[in-house]
This record gives sequence, C-alpha cells and structure tokens, in this order.
Amino acid sequence: MDHSRDPCPWVALSDFGGAFCMGAIGGAVWHGVKGFRNSPYGERRIGAITAIKARAPILGGNFGVWGGLFSTFDCAVKGIRKKEDPWNAIIAGFFTGGSLAVRGGAKAVRNGAIGCAILLAVIEGVGIGFQRMMAENTRLEPPPPPPEQSRIEGQGMIA
Repeated sequence: MDHSRDPCPWVALSDFGGAFCMGAIGGAVWHGVKGFRNSPYGERRIGAITAIKARAPILGGNFGVWGGLFSTFDCAVKGIRKKEDPWNAIIAGFFTGGSLAVRGGAKAVRNGAIGCAILLAVIEGVGIGFQRMMAENTRLEPPPPPPEQSRIEGQGMIA
C-alpha cells in the first residue's frame, strides 16, 4: 500500500490541481509559440501573450477535468475491488473516457471509453516494462563458491 499519497478523497483534488497546472504551463508554451508564429512581424510578442491569455487556461481546465475524473474513478475502483494493481488505472481510464464523451452519444461514449482504456493500458504496460528493466540492474547475485579444499591440497599447497 502506498502511504506517500494523500487519502482517496483528497487525492482527486490534488490530481486535479496538478493536471490543471501541467495543462496551463504546457498550453502557455504551445499557444505562445503558436501566437508568436501566426502574428505579423511587428506584433509577435503581443500576439504570443494574447494567445496565451486566451487559450492556456482552457487547456489547463481540460487537463484538470481529465485528471480529476480519472483520479475519482481510480479511487472508486480501488474501493470496490479492494486491490492495488494496473487494472484499476485501466478501468478508471475506461470510465473517464466514456464520461468525457457522453455528450456525443452512445458511439462516442463507447469509442472514448475504449480509446482511453487502451491508452492507459499502454501507459501501465510501459511502466511495468521499465520497472522490470530497471530491476535487472539491482538484482543481487550470490557470491561465487569457495574453491574446493581437496583440489588445493592435492597440488601440494596448503590453504
């Protein structure tokens, strides 16, 4: 059990804030460059700042909603399954993708849920692969056995 994380009701709020910040900062960089490139030569700095002010908070909000929903579903799945394994994240991703696509109808819900579950399965699989790869470096190997006494004494040497 991971005791370094907040308890489940609070982790959703923490993940929402972290995802919002990540989206807002990434959106500021992305839309700043985009606004800079799409502005006329003399107004590029103003164009970058205007694009950041207009679009970065929206992208941050979108990231925050995804992070908050995912964390909420993850906590709910952990509570129902009473287990801590990669299937929790995959199931939570399925519910998150489906709930975010609910306004688009049944097909959009199905496609969003399956797509998000596959994305989370890939992320979990890569994480497990990296853990196993890094664990190879820290595996303890037993020391080599000591030389046999009979062979050493037979050669005229005394140990």
